[in-house]
Parts: sequence; C-alpha cells; structure tokens
Amino acid sequence: MRQPKVAATLGAGLRTDIDIRNHHIISDEPVHAGGVDAGPTAYELFLAGLAACTAATARMYADRKEWSLDAVKVRVWHERVDEPDPAHPGGGPVRTDVFDIEVEFIGALDHEQRERLLAIAGRCPVKRALLGPVRINTKAV
Repeated sequence: MRQPKVAATLGAGLRTDIDIRNHHIISDEPVHAGGVDAGPTAYELFLAGLAACTAATARMYADRKEWSLDAVKVRVWHERVDEPDPAHPGGGPVRTDVFDIEVEFIGALDHEQRERLLAIAGRCPVKRALLGPVRINTKAV
C-alpha cells in the first residue's frame, strides 16, 4: 500500500493535526477566522515550505562550492491582486497570487557569489512545482 507523504486529520473546529514522517504539527485558523489559533494556517505552512526550500537550495549549492555562507534568511509575503486578464483584453480582472521573497545571505561572499546564490535559490523545487505544470487528483475514499 502506498504511504502518504503527509496525513492531515481535522476534527471539530478548524484545528488540523498533520503527520509528516515522524513529525507532528498543528494547523489552525486565527480566532477572527473561526479557529482557536493553535498553529499556523495552511497557507502559512505553504509559505513556510517555500521559504525553507529557498534557503535550503542556496545552502546546498554554497556547500557544494565550499563558499563561506554562514546563514540564509528568507522572508516571504503573499497577497492576491486583481489584474487585467491578458487573455481577454477589455474583460474583467483575473485574481493573481503575488509572492514577494527576500533572501539575505550572511557570510563572506562577493557580489558574484551572492548573485549566483540568488539565482539558484530562485529555482528551488517548491517554486518550480508552483510554476507548473501541476495536476492535483482529489478523490473520496
């Protein structure tokens, strides 16, 4: 039988218990959204995955090159904006998810190394998955 990468169980309310390998985390919604704020929201966990992947991708590259990278700090912002739909000029707006990512490299790196790390970090697997193509199959069991 195929084992899931992630298993989530939602009981009463909006708190979700999540099991990932031998790790357990909780997701919930803030009080103003009907939860009890027992953990980050599902979307915050999604953004955390993007930030962690960005940082880890830079770290693995710097380690392979034996560059002096002491730390990587990644900050992610997300908003949804309405933009003109380029596929339908004059039509209604299309809702677009906008992600702003700042990456700070801490260490004795020159300008070229920092630029290369930024380019590599920008190609992390989570970001590549977001940019598709993507297919999600959902079924009841």
